[in-house]
Amino acid sequence: MPMSNDFHFYEPAQGHGLPHDPFNAMVGPRPIGWVSTQDAQGRRNLAPYSFFNAFNYTPPLVGFASLGEKDSLRNIRETGEFGWNLVTRPLAEAMNQSCAAVPPEVDEFTLAGLTPVASRCIAAPRVAESPVSFECRLTQLIQLEGADGSKLPTWLVLGEVVGVHIARHLLKDGIYDTAAAEPVLRGGGPADYFTIRPDNLFKMFRPR
Repeated sequence: MPMSNDFHFYEPAQGHGLPHDPFNAMVGPRPIGWVSTQDAQGRRNLAPYSFFNAFNYTPPLVGFASLGEKDSLRNIRETGEFGWNLVTRPLAEAMNQSCAAVPPEVDEFTLAGLTPVASRCIAAPRVAESPVSFECRLTQLIQLEGADGSKLPTWLVLGEVVGVHIARHLLKDGIYDTAAAEPVLRGGGPADYFTIRPDNLFKMFRPR
């Protein structure tokens, strides 16, 4: 166990003093918010977000943070909906291609060689190649603030999951097999990602 003098301490406002900001790496690995949207004119957009997670069971809520006014944020403001698509190891390169900084008229589905397919409950498409997708309706759009109350150029997008698609091969005796999907998770270094595999699994049951 490290002694108190074995810790690197810093106050973020004063800088971390390290070669790369460790915050993202310590809060990780995190699932990737591979968000599909379309604007009011039907132009498609697909973009990965590293600040993404689930926040509630009933109803199921997911959310991601947009650092700045991105196309996804503008589309969700216009339409009130978005999709989430699971990034798996075979889709990692396509996900990386979809994060290119391109104008709004560029379709990232085409750019990344992916197939848009119609959703059931929302107009925004999902990624056909992804084995898991959520269809979401916007519930809250919150501009984040610092401890001093100052407004940040970051928005938290929360949505209720109103439709779920799961590839049947990932359901083993009716139970979703997380490792079989080989989900890709964001680390935090300049190019760090992780994959979940069966040998990473261990079980702990809650105390009664």
